[in-house]
This record gives sequence, structure tokens and C-alpha cells, in this order.
Amino acid sequence: MAQLPRQHDLTQGPVAKTLLLFALPSLGVNILQSANGSVNAVFVGQFLGERALAATANANMTLFLMYSTMFGFAMATTILIGQAMGRRDIADVRRTIGAACGLFGALGVVTALLGWFFAPNILHILATPKDAFPLALTYLRIIFLGMPFAFMGVLLTSALRGVGDAVSPLWNTLLNVVLDAGLNPVFILGLGPVPAMGIAGSALASILATAISVAVLVWQIYSKDLTIRLRGPELRFLVPDAAHVRPIFAKGLPMGLSMIVMSLSSLVMIGLINREGVDTAAAFGVMNQLWSYVQMPAVAVGSAASAMAAQNIGAGNWSRLNRVAWAGIGINLAMTAALLGVISLFIHPLLALFMPGGGGATSIAVHMNFVVGWTFVLMGVSMVVSSVVRANGAVIVPFIILVLSAIVMRFAVGFSLHPYWGADAIWAAFGSSAVTSMLCSVGYYVQGGWRKSKMVAR
Repeated sequence: MAQLPRQHDLTQGPVAKTLLLFALPSLGVNILQSANGSVNAVFVGQFLGERALAATANANMTLFLMYSTMFGFAMATTILIGQAMGRRDIADVRRTIGAACGLFGALGVVTALLGWFFAPNILHILATPKDAFPLALTYLRIIFLGMPFAFMGVLLTSALRGVGDAVSPLWNTLLNVVLDAGLNPVFILGLGPVPAMGIAGSALASILATAISVAVLVWQIYSKDLTIRLRGPELRFLVPDAAHVRPIFAKGLPMGLSMIVMSLSSLVMIGLINREGVDTAAAFGVMNQLWSYVQMPAVAVGSAASAMAAQNIGAGNWSRLNRVAWAGIGINLAMTAALLGVISLFIHPLLALFMPGGGGATSIAVHMNFVVGWTFVLMGVSMVVSSVVRANGAVIVPFIILVLSAIVMRFAVGFSLHPYWGADAIWAAFGSSAVTSMLCSVGYYVQGGWRKSKMVAR
């Protein structure tokens, strides 16, 4: 594996170039994670059939909610570490990562135990089909056992970004994907000395891939003597202290809830889309697959902008924040527009990959992309600006803006106009949500009240 670079000082050098080079590995991580999910679904579907595929889909809904919450806590840790790096306070970086490791480890163990015992109840709440229930229960219980490794992996990759290292998480994600893809058929089918385990083998393959990649990441952190390593007396930092745990919870919870709110909003809108019939539902499902790649630059650039802004806030370089925000917006606009352009230019052959028969769904998808596609540009602006704002610990107003745009505005337009406009009311709802989010986010950024916020009281 390639030599890991030392962490970068994000308070120096040309802003746009530094931000772009920092964001590209994060974009690679997002692509690899999406590809990993698709590859696992292919293995399960091809080897075990539709019931097993439905089982993993139901289990993954539960896992998404947990990861959303952990993502918020991990982002809060990234910001704390980034600000400490900006202040050149290495001791506080290690106190933060120590407290976070203790916290995430404890949460991982508790989640594993509770998940094992309450997995049947969770699947009943999700109304898992009877035919898929036993398979879903087996898969979910085994996956729950791997939560301590999964939580620690999320934390360590986020912490590395906080100290300016975005390449190590990329290499580690690649290792995870290769291991997962390689182990899945071995454990599902029982190749060599390994017995055939079916769907349990798919879950076990994912756990082993995660555990091995986390172990390798820890080894790399210590072998390269990276800033977040703990030695000797510093190991006492693994006992969580209130001074560091409190802001992780207080600032991380709204960020985790933001992902859950977006998911719930999408689920409600899918219910509205389903009323338009199978062609519209199929068209939206295919376009959602394509649009998932369009959204990746915003996620990657937003994550990079947050870490970069946090370091500069810690260093007191407030004048540099506007350049971070504008560079992030510009980079995201270019990448998102380019992807939308490719999809629009090759829309028909791309749709043919999913719907070879063509028909009414194809024309609906083309219209949908024309009407909705541009909204991802506006959403990218919102995400970058909100990421810079959150880097100073201002998380409540961005959460309120999200609820206003993704719930209030989207539902108001979609449901009120649907009896008159039909499907076009749904696409108008997505557009009004994107415009509201961008205007409110930029307005809050320009107004500047977020600058008075504090990640921690000092």
C-alpha cells in the first residue's frame, strides 16, 4: 500500500487548489462506498435470490439511521480536532480523539448488544415481508455485532480529515471495498475450506472487511506517528471527559438528525411519486441512481470545506473563511455542472442500461432530469455554505433551514399543487426546496451571526 502522507496544514497556501486536492480523495471515498453497496447487492441477488436481496434492503434501512447519527458525532469530532489543529494545540487534538474513541467504542458495544436482542422488533416495525423476515433477522443480527468496528472506522477516518489527511481514508476505504468484494462470494458460497453460509456469510464478510481495514488504519496511524495517535500517559484520554463529550453530542446530534430528516422527506415524496403510477416510480428510481453521483461532489467538497474552515477558525484566520466558502462553491458548481452535463448529453443510453425496453418511463425520466437536475447545483451551494458555518459550531440554524426547506416548503408545494399539476407539482416541490435552502443558507452566512457561535466554551 502507498506511503501515507503527513497531515496537511489547511491554514496555508492557495485556498482553491488546497481545497480541491483535499476534496478529491473524499469524493473517491464516496464513490467507492456506493460501488461497494452495489457490488454486495449484486452478490446477494445473484447467489441468494430476491428474498435475500429484500432482507438486506430492510436491514440496511436500520443501519442507515444508525450511521446517520454516528456521522453527526464524527463530524463534530472532525471540527473539534480541526480547530485544535488550527490553534497548534496537539494536546487538545489527542484529548479529543481519545474521548471520542472511548465514546464511540462504548456506543458500538451497546449498539451491538441492543441490536442483537431487539433486531426482531426493529424488523416488525419496518413491516419486513414474512418471506424475507428470517433472512433479514440473520443478516441484521450479524451486522450489529460488527458495530464497534464500524463506528471506530467512521471516527478515525473523520479524525484524519480533521488533521488534514484525506488520502489515508481513501486508501483504507479501497482496502475495505476490495476485502468485502473478495470475501462475499467466499463466505456466501463456501469456497475452499470455508463452509457455505448464505446471507450470514455476506454479513460476516462485511464485518471482517471492516475489522481488518480498521486494524490496518490503526497500524498506519502509529507507524507514521500521525497526530491522532496516543501513547503512554496519553492513553488516559480514552476515558471520555465531559468537556469533550458534551460538544460532540450537542453539535453532532443536529448534524446527524439532518441526514435523517432528508431521508424521511424523500420517503414521503416517494409515496407521492408512487401515486403517479409504475412508469413515474420507475423513472424516478433510475434517475435517483444517476443523481446519487451528481450529489457526491457536494458531499466531498462540503466535508473538505468544513475541515479547512475549522482549522482556520482555530488559527484565527477569519479573513480566509470567505475564500474557503467561495472556492468550495466554485469547485462544487464546476463538478456538479459537469456531471449533470454528461448525464443530460447521454441520458438515453444511460436510461437504456436500466430500462432496455424504453417506453413511457424513459420520456418521464428525460423530463424529470430537465426539470429537477439543476436543483442539485443549488443544493451544492447550500451544503458548502452550511459546512463552513457548522465549522464554528453553529448547527441549530442550518438544521432549522433544512426542516423549513426539505419538510415545510417541499410538502407544502408538493401536496397542495399535486391535485392540479400532477407529477409536475412534485418536481416543483424539489425546486422550491432547493431555492429556499440556498437563499436561507447564503443569507445566514452573509448575515454573519454564526461567527459569534463557539464549538466549545473557552
